[in-house]
Amino acid sequence: MRVEWRVFRAQARPVPEPLATPRVLGAANAGALAAVALLGVCGLLTDPETVLAVLCALAVGLGVCARLVAAPGIAVVCWIFLNWAAINPRWQLSWAGYPEAGRIGFLLAAAVLGTVIARISHARRAYRRTTAGGG
Repeated sequence: MRVEWRVFRAQARPVPEPLATPRVLGAANAGALAAVALLGVCGLLTDPETVLAVLCALAVGLGVCARLVAAPGIAVVCWIFLNWAAINPRWQLSWAGYPEAGRIGFLLAAAVLGTVIARISHARRAYRRTTAGGG
């Protein structure tokens, strides 16, 4: 009887599953509220571009852990807080036409960018895991 020793490698880990859309939208609500509150404490709500930049960064961060389907929801939730807190008239929702569409476009692009970054990163890691053992 012959014993053959083999190294048992761990199975290739699958690509991480994105978070469920309701969780991501809940995090968007909480994160946007916290961001607006923090900017209000710092006195930065008077500059809509700063608020837009902060909410775009939040949208990228949320997009990293979300499915692509959640990107429009993330954009709309962040826009609601942007429009409600930083755009005149304050503390009420309003629609100013093209500027609002542009702001929603920026937020949507940020959420999609976060999702694309995550997918490319996961694909590269998965490719490295599968080719490292075979070469």
